[in-house]
Amino acid sequence: MRAADERLGTAGFLGRNIGKAFPKHWSFLLGEIGLYSLVVLLLTGTFLTLFFHPGSARVVYGGSYEPLRGIRMSEAYSSALRLSFDVRGGLLMRQLHHWAALVFVAAICAHLLRVFFTGAFRRPRELNWLIGVTMFGLALAEGFAGYSLPDDLLSGTGLRIMQGIVLSVPVVGTYLAMVVFGGEFPGQDIISRLFPVHVLLIPGLLLGLVAAHLMILWHQTHTQWPGRGRRERAVAGEPAFPAFAAQSAAFFLTVAGVLAGMAAFLQINPVWLYGPYEPDQVSLGSQPDWYVGFLEGALRIMPRLTTTLWGHTVAWNVFVPAVVLPGAFLTSLALYPFAERLATGDARVHHLLDRPRNAATRTALGAAGIAWYGDLWAAGGDDVLANAFRLPLNGSVWFFRVGFFVLPVLAFMATRRVCLTLQRSDLRKRREGVESGLITRTPDGGFAERHDAPAADSAALLRTRQPRELVRPYPDHIVPLPTPGRIRAQLRARANRFYLDYQSEVHGGGQGEAGTPPARRDEPDD
Repeated sequence: MRAADERLGTAGFLGRNIGKAFPKHWSFLLGEIGLYSLVVLLLTGTFLTLFFHPGSARVVYGGSYEPLRGIRMSEAYSSALRLSFDVRGGLLMRQLHHWAALVFVAAICAHLLRVFFTGAFRRPRELNWLIGVTMFGLALAEGFAGYSLPDDLLSGTGLRIMQGIVLSVPVVGTYLAMVVFGGEFPGQDIISRLFPVHVLLIPGLLLGLVAAHLMILWHQTHTQWPGRGRRERAVAGEPAFPAFAAQSAAFFLTVAGVLAGMAAFLQINPVWLYGPYEPDQVSLGSQPDWYVGFLEGALRIMPRLTTTLWGHTVAWNVFVPAVVLPGAFLTSLALYPFAERLATGDARVHHLLDRPRNAATRTALGAAGIAWYGDLWAAGGDDVLANAFRLPLNGSVWFFRVGFFVLPVLAFMATRRVCLTLQRSDLRKRREGVESGLITRTPDGGFAERHDAPAADSAALLRTRQPRELVRPYPDHIVPLPTPGRIRAQLRARANRFYLDYQSEVHGGGQGEAGTPPARRDEPDD
């Protein structure tokens, strides 16, 4: 240590950072699961790269899998079969890589949901939110590219759908398809084009974003749940070394072990059962990986809608659900922190997390988004659902079409009402105390249960942290000719009321909790 300090001057850096606190709450492990799944992906992907041959040239299979011996197939599919049956440990590595990919995307989704519902994206952490949303989009693209490489019947059908999506882009669709696929599909070597994207380009971008995310996180420190006071909140958690480092190493081994167990005992993507891709064949009830299921559902429920202009047909029924919808979804996610800040006017620095119930509108919007996504995800398997439950297919399509608009509204209304009910329950506990289970006799002969004051930590969690003074008054808009400035002010005031004015339903009038006045504007940031 002394020798390193003499040469590199590391004593100051280590002294400042070796004791940095990391929170112990379970929800912070979601991001670590994603990070460790990415490490497993890189390790197994390196192994698979040594044996996989990304070629579209046709060969005659002569490997160990007897049912396909003598069948003409692509070099990519032949090497995938060789990995599965002839390379020692190859099938285990293939399945471990696939399971790690699914868990990686799931962990990113769960981590983004945790950040969203707790308000961890607020200033000064907006950049990390943008990095997380970008990683989510890259993970979707990376998963699709890897899923398409074996060139089996299932993945080839997915590539055919992707070609149709690219062709649906107005004006430039044919040129984009030529750039991406190199010509008609099948027939061109799309596998060799996807391979460097899957093993070099997107992994490099993901590693750079992960490094940036961790550096920003280390510099800004983790957010914290509310505690009893500033001193306790500042030191909450485990020091980086040795406690957190040892726990992280053990957690990585646990994640890797669980993924290895899933790979050993849970079969996934048995490409040998599908056979090589042929344009005139299709698998009954075929489904993509779960993370692109919502795109499949959007394509299935979109009504047939095309427009012919100057001899060119625009397929809106493909372009809107497969290009516009996911683009609008990811853009909305990325811009949400800035939209909320604009609506609430809350530009303060936040290091404490919100309980989801205390930000009722944000939580309701998140629930509406989950309901919308779930409707599309379920619609992606409408044929499987109709077959399993003996339902008419057209009826299930119309159910999901109606649900696309109705379910998010119902989820928003129900979630916001539940949040307000929970806020009232918390306020009642702060005012009246918590039930002790002890019954006392009153002087007039009656019986009543004694209530105790909540513990300091519990009281801090029960406090609603959304200040009512951020509610903006409506501007004076009764004028003959509203100016653009007045219109913007009116819209912003209405958005502000939409987000924050529900608190009068909980606390009543202009009073804060337990009848105390609202906090002052000059209160210190949390």
